[in-house]
Amino acid sequence: MAAKSEINVKLIIKFTGILVMMLSGFMLLSLPWSVYYGETHTISSVLISAGITLVSGLAGVLATRRHDHRNIGKKEGYLIVTVAYLSISFFGALPFFISGAIPVFSDAFFEATSGIATTGATILIEIEALSKGLLFWRSMTHWLGGMGIIVLTLAILPILGVGGMQLFVAEVPGTTPSRLHPRITQTAKRLWGIYVGLTLVQTALLMLGGMDFFHSLNHAFSTVATGGFSTQNDSIAGYSSYIQYVIVLFMILGATSFSLHYYVLKGQFGKILHNEEFGFFLKLMGIFTLLFFLALLLSQQAGVESTFRKSLFQVVSIVTTTGFVTTDYMEWSGYLWFFLFLLMFTGGCIGSTAGGLKMIRILVLVKNSRLEFRRLLHPMAVIPVRVNKKTIPPDIIHNFLAFFLAYMLLFMAGSAVMTMFGLDFASAIGATAATLGNVGPAIAHVGPVDSYAGIPHGAKWVLSVFMILGRLEIFTVLLLLSPSFYRK
Repeated sequence: MAAKSEINVKLIIKFTGILVMMLSGFMLLSLPWSVYYGETHTISSVLISAGITLVSGLAGVLATRRHDHRNIGKKEGYLIVTVAYLSISFFGALPFFISGAIPVFSDAFFEATSGIATTGATILIEIEALSKGLLFWRSMTHWLGGMGIIVLTLAILPILGVGGMQLFVAEVPGTTPSRLHPRITQTAKRLWGIYVGLTLVQTALLMLGGMDFFHSLNHAFSTVATGGFSTQNDSIAGYSSYIQYVIVLFMILGATSFSLHYYVLKGQFGKILHNEEFGFFLKLMGIFTLLFFLALLLSQQAGVESTFRKSLFQVVSIVTTTGFVTTDYMEWSGYLWFFLFLLMFTGGCIGSTAGGLKMIRILVLVKNSRLEFRRLLHPMAVIPVRVNKKTIPPDIIHNFLAFFLAYMLLFMAGSAVMTMFGLDFASAIGATAATLGNVGPAIAHVGPVDSYAGIPHGAKWVLSVFMILGRLEIFTVLLLLSPSFYRK
């Protein structure tokens, strides 16, 4: 019998406790809004929620206070990140549940998970009925989950940086943080610095367009995190064209690799101009925007600018996995919303806040498939896949193929489970694709003007797990289900 691996359980408890304690502090940031708007009930609910969260986290820290937290291995890293996201979703649901705004805990957990996983799927029908404090907390969950609360922890608590690379890679799979700085704490600080900067700039630009500070900040939280929670029932549809274009720009920026943002700030513009993934990302959105624009222009009696804006906004929103909407695209021709459904499987650039398969994986797989034809004609030739003039090692290609296969198998399994819960076929595949890809709105009965409120509670728990799977890019969580993970 294979020996069991000595996984450091106390370390996992200690680090999760620290994260939960930090979460309680962020909950309190919603209090000034409730105080300003005189929301007495929300104030007491948030205080109770923050208290429960703080005590729970403190209990975990005190129970392991004498334990050395510095030896974070790969296994501990994967476990900490997965347990942390489940814990944060659980405690993040408390303000919604205790206040009575979302009286069923499965619904509150779904809403909090959707926020932390930057999905933007909601069970709320009347979003504007929520208090300002809870609306702010709802948007805050997006902002924390976008860059990652664990990356934030590494940035502000440098002592945890010892072994922090394991946590970073587990929460932000596929990134190469060493390119920004050899020390993981410095990398985390720079990433969060860029993230905060983008949030502040977007908030200012939205205010210039006439949106007040509260709504500007909330929408900036959701946009930069590519989340999609809005403070309005009709999402972005009721805002001016200027505001919609600003949000389009920042959805693209949020879905762009943050290493490219860093290079731009350093004046290394060649890095972004010659980056094939970013170019592929822009081309894909450009092609589909043009396709939608021409199709809608020929089929609808609407102005040229309005049609272009709707096309651009919806394509960018879906590809970046943000999920904001400006129109009910289910009223478009069937083939157009079917194309939007297919775009839910794409996603932004790797190392960004976007979900989905990610552009680099799609680009490499497309290039590899194309080269297979040449290899068939020239079986003795060595024809490597190159991206940014660099050869992609075979093991990376195999990893991408495995990821794609796992992603599609999960999508099919999730769709089957959704039909077992009674969802029609279109709603089942839409809900699964939108939650696994962290998109939010989908098609059919979970489309852009609908919510997930009518889905059975059991299905909501399944979709909540899918949102976390998508946020952590599948393998981080699936590894924990492998018996070999717990062997030496």
